[in-house]
Amino acid sequence: MFDIRAIRDNPDGFRADFERKQKGLGEVVGHMLDHDAAVRKAVADKQEAEQVRNANSKLIGKAKAAGDEAEAQRLMAAVADAKETIEAAGAREAAARGELDKLLLGTPNRPLAEVPEGEDEDSNVQQGNGWGSPRAFEFEVKDHADLGAALKTKLGQPLMDFEAAAAMSGARFVALRGGLAKLERALATFMLDTQTGENGYEEVSPPLLVNASAFLGTGQLPKFEEDFFKALTEYDQLVATVDELHLHLDHLGDDAKFVRDIAKLIKDGIINAEVPKNFRHEVDQIFEKVRDLHEKQKLDLSKLQKRFEQADSRMSELEEKRQTNKYLIPTAEVPLTNLVREQILSEDQLPLRMTAHTPCFRSEAGSAGRDTKGMIRLHQFNKVELVSIVRDEVEGLAELERMTTCAEGILEALELPYRRMLLCTGDMGFGARKTYDLEVWLPSQNMYREISSCSYCGDFQARRMKARWRPAPSEETPKPKPEFVHTLNGSGLAVGRTLVAVLENYQNEDGSITVPDVLRPYMGGLEVIA
Repeated sequence: MFDIRAIRDNPDGFRADFERKQKGLGEVVGHMLDHDAAVRKAVADKQEAEQVRNANSKLIGKAKAAGDEAEAQRLMAAVADAKETIEAAGAREAAARGELDKLLLGTPNRPLAEVPEGEDEDSNVQQGNGWGSPRAFEFEVKDHADLGAALKTKLGQPLMDFEAAAAMSGARFVALRGGLAKLERALATFMLDTQTGENGYEEVSPPLLVNASAFLGTGQLPKFEEDFFKALTEYDQLVATVDELHLHLDHLGDDAKFVRDIAKLIKDGIINAEVPKNFRHEVDQIFEKVRDLHEKQKLDLSKLQKRFEQADSRMSELEEKRQTNKYLIPTAEVPLTNLVREQILSEDQLPLRMTAHTPCFRSEAGSAGRDTKGMIRLHQFNKVELVSIVRDEVEGLAELERMTTCAEGILEALELPYRRMLLCTGDMGFGARKTYDLEVWLPSQNMYREISSCSYCGDFQARRMKARWRPAPSEETPKPKPEFVHTLNGSGLAVGRTLVAVLENYQNEDGSITVPDVLRPYMGGLEVIA
């Protein structure tokens, strides 16, 4: 989210940054300024009309007291005209502000000047020479999915079971058993212990279901709703019911069968006599057609209509429920960052560093055909997230280096070869100003794959969340004004992908897995998973 005043003051700067982010995106600046001008014009017209209304309203009584009925009528007409102008200007303001907000909320963050320009991962830039050397295997390596499926429990069940998971949940899910389940837990615990004990992050156990406002705050909404899993509320179900009624209208036409179908829906409890008020006018239209049928065919619809009328007593309650839509988190970035939502932090509270180990849920919309085998791209996976809240850009960029180093430390402790990549403008996420990806070596693919992404977001998320901090008073500024915080987030690490990397890099010729030294205390001293 951006300050429209900053865009007014520096349109060329914003246009150039947006163009670097995505070719053609710079045009959005002109649209923003057009809607902003429309908002300000509507506000000015409304204020001017309010002044006319207020001034003339005071004179009406004086004109009547003086017996000047003609003047009183003229003044009342002027007041009536002013009220119409106020109403029309208010409508124009609301419409223009709505369009402006859509653009401000739907436009990605500005990349920093130091971020390389490019459209995709081909333009990312490696930082340094990487860490560690890929292991030279003396046998043909297997991928993690084949390794996991070949490892069995005492009852002969695979330790990595995609088939059983798919039977209950569909594609892109996995069930881990025995030693692999324990290895996954060991990895997560080791990561948390390191990030809290050595790197100063505070552990948090956050909610996994959050509302739309939380997603809006961190930038997942409104643009990327299809990427996430949503828990449907009663309101959503009622909307679907109204849509179903319209289908009956479209397909069955104006006949008695339509009425009987509605009656059956009610009898079966599908509608339950509850219709949100936003759709009341649609229901009224349906009943208008039903009443026509009643007149033509003398059908008894009194009971049917009574059921719908009972909805009136629950309209406000249903509207409340509409605001409680919940989403499964795609990463703990969402709840951790929103912990400072609508707060003013004191200077001594910053920097604030938090970490959490949570399941994460993503629909993987748009990834059809990619990484269909194994654990690289699942709908549900575990991750240890890192979030930092800092004061400004200088502190934010220093924190980005620190956070990335904290993530690198996990890979180094596990002795997994990796490299750091500076992402180009087109490959960065929606809310990022600068991003480092850490990529770990996967022998089966003979390439590096992303295992962590650490991003500096500036005040982009803070503006959406209204998260601020207040500098300490000084002689020069005894009453300092609050300022927006700057936010960062990163993976420390993605647990599932780390498990993949451990399996592939620590595999043995017989298909067993050597447990990394640093994890053995978490595995009860176990040295090999076989």
